[in-house]
Amino acid sequence: MTMHTPADLGSAEPKRRKPRDKPLLIVITGHGKGKSTSAFGMLLRSWARGYRCGVFQFVKSGKWKVGEAKAAQALGGIDWEKMGDGWTWISRDLEESAEKAREGWAEVKRRIEAERYEFLLLDELTYAIKYGWIPEEEIVSTLRDRPGFQHVVVTGRDAPQSLIDAADLVSEVVKIKHPMDAGIRAQQGIEW
Repeated sequence: MTMHTPADLGSAEPKRRKPRDKPLLIVITGHGKGKSTSAFGMLLRSWARGYRCGVFQFVKSGKWKVGEAKAAQALGGIDWEKMGDGWTWISRDLEESAEKAREGWAEVKRRIEAERYEFLLLDELTYAIKYGWIPEEEIVSTLRDRPGFQHVVVTGRDAPQSLIDAADLVSEVVKIKHPMDAGIRAQQGIEW
C-alpha cells in the first residue's frame, strides 16, 4: 500500500490508470444524515490507494474539532481546509460567511487547475450555491470541465439540478428517523 506523508504531498506522481478508470464527479445530497460520512469513506479508500487527497469544508469552522479532520491528520498526506464559520443559522455575519466561501472556492479552482489532487472532497459546497455566495454556473463548469484525472465529491443539501446533471454519480440521502426528532442532541463520534 502506498502512503503519502505530508512531506511528499503535492510532489507524488499521479498513479498509473487502468483503461476503465475515469475521473468522476460525485454528488451526495438530500436531507438525511450521512452525506459527508459517505464522502469521507471514499476519501479513506482513495488515500489507501495512494491518491493525492484534499478536503475543503465550506461551512465548518476551523474552531470545530471534527473527528474526520483528526483522523486525516493522523493518517497524514491529506490537505484539509475549513473555511466556514459555522452553520448559517448561528453565523454572526453572513457576509463574512459568504466571503470565506468565495475565498475557499478561489483556492479550490487554483488547485483543480493545477491538478493537485486525484481525490477532492468539497464538503457542504451546495450551501454556497444555495445562498448565492458562489455562482452556480461557475461551480458547475469548473467541476465539469476539470483537467486530468480528478475525482471530485460534492456534499450538501439541495444540490441544484445543473450540478446533478453534470455529475456522473448522484446519491440522495433521505431521513427516515433521526435522534434529534426525539430531542437527542448531536453527539461526538456520530455527528462530528
